[in-house]
Amino acid sequence: MKQAQLADLSVGRLGLGAMGMSVAYSVGGFDDAESIRTIHRAVDLGVTLIDTAEVYGPFVNEELLARALQGRRDQVVLATKFGLISHTGRNSPDSSPASIRVAVDGSLKRLATDHIDLYYQHRLDRDTPIEDTVGELAELVTAGKIRHIGLSEVGVHTIRRAHAVHPITAVQSEYSLWTRDQEGEILPLLRELGIGFVAYSPLGRGFLTGSIRSNAELPDSDYRKTNPRFFDENFQHNLNSADELRDISAEVGATPAQVALAWLLAKGRDIVPIPGTKRVARLEENVGADTVELTTDQLARLDQLTPAAGGHHAEAQMAWIDR
Repeated sequence: MKQAQLADLSVGRLGLGAMGMSVAYSVGGFDDAESIRTIHRAVDLGVTLIDTAEVYGPFVNEELLARALQGRRDQVVLATKFGLISHTGRNSPDSSPASIRVAVDGSLKRLATDHIDLYYQHRLDRDTPIEDTVGELAELVTAGKIRHIGLSEVGVHTIRRAHAVHPITAVQSEYSLWTRDQEGEILPLLRELGIGFVAYSPLGRGFLTGSIRSNAELPDSDYRKTNPRFFDENFQHNLNSADELRDISAEVGATPAQVALAWLLAKGRDIVPIPGTKRVARLEENVGADTVELTTDQLARLDQLTPAAGGHHAEAQMAWIDR
């Protein structure tokens, strides 16, 4: 697999999001054995960045990764996140130094490792100055518990303030053909500062694959039932973008998932999509995007895909996103 650069951290240019192996996307249920096979296959194919968080479960996704990576830990760049679970009793995102100290030791234990390669603040803590949070993370770098610092879903002012305390390696936010918020200010700033970008939900939570034609196909326990883009009033409109992507993909000779990922890869070698899957076949399909080359005309047509209707998170979750 070709490589990408997140600041000075080199990774395969397609990563793997592990959240759906344990929570949120309940179609087909959860199968730890198949998930472990998927992780093994990802490593075999050159995927190095594997992404989890303490809140996924909570905790069980990190434990799953520990089982999957026995004997293979040194082959991956392991990323996890803190801050959506409070270890000080608060009911809001908590990135206070006291909470971080408990969180990192818990993640290290669950992941069965002596260090975390990339440690993200999951969402901004509006009650703790970002300087205090990053200062604590810098101490963890010095102590060897973490190697790189990341931020998730933060705005330009937060990024500048954080980077002034300690170099930030990566910012993770949603970015896909139907979520383009990062293009105006965030990506130019990251390139100015030499920070990499990790794109979660690069397939629109599966919608852009074209495999979901009705929200009735999703069980009530599926996280997407709470997502405005999957609501009845938006779903039919959003099929337009999936169908347009399907038509371009047929011309390219690749699947819609591969073309959606190839479009992101064409945006720069400092962008790493982390499509989530819990099945080997889907993993292999996604990794196939590494060899898809899009023409200038195809990229331009993809840029003009019908925009999505509906917010990309529920209202309560949008309140946690820093802009």
